[in-house]
Amino acid sequence: MSAFSNLHERVARKVPTEHRNIDLLLTILERELELFEHGRRPDYEVIRAIISYFEVYPEVYHHPQEDLILSKLTLRDPNAAATVGDLAREHADGADRLRRFAKTIDGVLADREIPRQEVGRIIRDFIVKERHHMMVEERDFVPAALKALLPQDWPEVASALTDQKDPLFSDAAEETFDALRAHIMRLEQEAEAERH
Repeated sequence: MSAFSNLHERVARKVPTEHRNIDLLLTILERELELFEHGRRPDYEVIRAIISYFEVYPEVYHHPQEDLILSKLTLRDPNAAATVGDLAREHADGADRLRRFAKTIDGVLADREIPRQEVGRIIRDFIVKERHHMMVEERDFVPAALKALLPQDWPEVASALTDQKDPLFSDAAEETFDALRAHIMRLEQEAEAERH
């Protein structure tokens, strides 16, 4: 396999893998939201850990990589880049939704009067729009980049791919994410038990 193919494949696998990890967190968040919407107390430690994860990994590592790929795509195929849309704007909008979500959870934990429906709307908006954003990237953005970028583009893109370990989905998980990891493991065990 050529160096180009290796780089190409590495990038082609990285974005969907990170999206699967993010989707797992969104599924957990949905379950916590369902508890909240039914008048039960969700695990706020898990919710805060999910917020912390989104404040760090996607914003600091994942999105800048996608922004670099988009700049190469814009150079190589402006029409394809235009169909993808403004990823930088979408990333900024996602960061705004995350801040609103975090502020709302902080308000709930501080016993501020926030209508339950409003809390649910803000969290659900975050979940739905994150999933839609990832779906568009996988359906339109990644295939367009894989098609349009030239062999000489991939080394720069690959060099920008961080070897920084995902703090949640690596063996060396940070302490902040211990509760979330335990919750994920519990969900996986429950799902496994249901399959048998």
